[in-house]
Amino acid sequence: MFSERALSPCRFFLVAVLILLSFPGAAMSAELSASPLAESLRERLQGPSEAEGASVKMAMAGEFFQAPAMVLRFYEQRAFQPVWVDDDGPLRSMHALMQTLREADRHGLNPTMYHLSALDALLTSIGQDRGSDTMSAMAKAVDLELLLTDAFFLYGDHVLHGRLHPETLGDVWFGDHSQAEVDLVQVLHEAVETNQLQAMLENLHPAHPAYKGLLRARAQYREIAAQGGWSSISEGAKLQKGDRDRRVAALRSRLLVTGDLAPDSAPGDDLFDEAVEQAVRRFQQRHGLEVDGIVGPATVAALNVPVKARLRQIEVNMERWRWLPGQLGERAILVNIPAFGLEVVERGQPVLTMRVVVGRPTRRTPLLSADMSYLVFNPHWYVPPNIAVQDKLPLLRKDPGYAARQRFKIFRRGAGDATPIDPSAIDWSAVNAQHFPYRLRQDPGPSNALGRVKFMFPNPFHVYLHDTPSRALFAKPERAFSSGCIRVEKPLELAEYLLGETGAWSRERMRAVLDTKKEHTVWLPTPIPVYLFYGTAWMNAEGAVEFRQDLYDHDKALEQQLQGMLPPPRDGNNLNIAMRY
Repeated sequence: MFSERALSPCRFFLVAVLILLSFPGAAMSAELSASPLAESLRERLQGPSEAEGASVKMAMAGEFFQAPAMVLRFYEQRAFQPVWVDDDGPLRSMHALMQTLREADRHGLNPTMYHLSALDALLTSIGQDRGSDTMSAMAKAVDLELLLTDAFFLYGDHVLHGRLHPETLGDVWFGDHSQAEVDLVQVLHEAVETNQLQAMLENLHPAHPAYKGLLRARAQYREIAAQGGWSSISEGAKLQKGDRDRRVAALRSRLLVTGDLAPDSAPGDDLFDEAVEQAVRRFQQRHGLEVDGIVGPATVAALNVPVKARLRQIEVNMERWRWLPGQLGERAILVNIPAFGLEVVERGQPVLTMRVVVGRPTRRTPLLSADMSYLVFNPHWYVPPNIAVQDKLPLLRKDPGYAARQRFKIFRRGAGDATPIDPSAIDWSAVNAQHFPYRLRQDPGPSNALGRVKFMFPNPFHVYLHDTPSRALFAKPERAFSSGCIRVEKPLELAEYLLGETGAWSRERMRAVLDTKKEHTVWLPTPIPVYLFYGTAWMNAEGAVEFRQDLYDHDKALEQQLQGMLPPPRDGNNLNIAMRY
C-alpha cells in the first residue's frame, strides 16, 4: 500500500509507468488512441454479455460464439483494438485468415464450422455499405471483427486437439500424454504482431511424420476422386495368374488408378499375367490382406471400397493424430491395433518392429498412452475374474486334471496365496459366474499364457505387453485373438532394447534368469512412453498409402460423430461442439 503522503512528480511518473506495464490493455491504451471501432468493440463486449459472465449465447450476425471467454480476454489485453478490420475496412490479416478457413478441408476439417457463411454475408453487406457513415455499418464491422476472432480460436482448437474429445468414444485414455495445452490467445497476439498468421496456424497442426503422410495421402486420393475414382470389380470365381476373364481388364484399370499396376501395362488385356499378379500382391500388402496374388472375395471387397470412403478413412485417422502430443518423446513404443504391429521409435525413426496379437472384437484392446516402467521375467499370470469364469471354468468342469497340467494354482478369494486348494476337492458343477469364490494363478513355465516376460505400463484398463506360447498366431494376417493385452512377436529383443542402456543385461544374462523359472522384476532406468493407437490408414516409407480393416468399428463411430457436427448454430439452442473454454 502507498502511504498517505503526496508523491513527488518523479515518483508519480515511475508508479504510473509500472502500472501501465503491469496491464497489457492499459499499456496499449497509452500507446493507441481509441478509434470509433475500438469503442464499439468495447461496448459490445463489455455490455450485457460481461454481466452474464461472457455467456456462450453471445451472438454476432445471428451466429453464436464458440469461444466467448477467449474472445473477451483477447480484446481486453489489447484495449479492444481490432485486428481484422479498421475504420476504413478489412485488413490483410482478415484475407489471410479467411483463406486458411476456406482451405480447412485440406486437413480434413469442415470449413463451414468456422462462420464462413456469416462472414461472407457480412463482407458482401459491408461492401454494399462502403462510404456510408451509419450505425448499421459500424455494427456490421464489429460483427465481422468478432466472428473472425471466434473463428480463429475455434479453428485453432480443432487443429490442436481435434473436433471431438477422444474420451467420448469409449475405451480411450491418454493420461499424461495428451496434447499439450497452447494459449491460443497468446498465439493470436503473436500472429498479429509478427504478421505471420497463416504460418503460425499451420504450425499448430500435428508435426509427426505420420500426420504429414496422411496429409499427402488425402491430397492424392482427392485427385483420384476428382478424376472419377475407380470402377468396381464384379463378383465371381477367383482370379489368378494364367486366367483369361473379362473381369481382368477391369482389374487392370482398377490397379492402374492407385499405382499398383505400372502405367505401361496393357489396360484392356483380359489375361491375368505376371504383371497383374505382382500388382495384386502390392495391393494386398497395402491393405493387410493375405499376400498370395489371387483375387478372392476379401481382395475384391477391398478393391471395391469407393474412393470417397477411403478419403473419409484418411480423415478420421488425421483426427486421431490430433489427440496425441506433438512430440511422442525421444523414444516411444507405438502399437497400431488394426495393423497388428509394434514399432519402437527413436527420434521419429523405427529401430525395432514386430508383429503383435491384439484383443478380439468382443474383448478390445483399449486406446491409451502410459509410461512403461518395469518388466517381469518368468511372470505369474493372475487370471482376471472374467476370463476365469468365461474361459477357464468350462475347462475345469470338463477336465479335473486341467489345472495341474497347465500349472494353475487355485486360492480362495481374499485368502492370499499362502494355501492353494486342491482342484479335485472343489465341486466345479456348483461353481458359476454368480458364485466363483476363487482366484486362479498360473505359475511360470512353457504353458504360461504370458510366456517368458511381460512389460508393464500401469493404466486403468490393466493391459500390458507380453510374450506368448501360441507362436503360430503371428503367421496369420489378421491377429485379433487376445483378451485385450498385446502379445509380442519378439519379446526378448524388446527386453534387450529396453535394458540396453543399463549395460548390465546381455541376452545371456536374460536367458540365465529365465532358466531359473522364478519370477524376476527389473525396473527400467528410464520409463518409456507407450501408445496403443488405432490407425487404419497411413503412408508407408515408400510413399504408398496403406489401409486396414476397421477392426473395432472405431472408424465408423468417429465418422458418424464427425458427420453429425453441424456448423455453429444460429439459434443458440443446439450447441453441439465440445469445447475447452
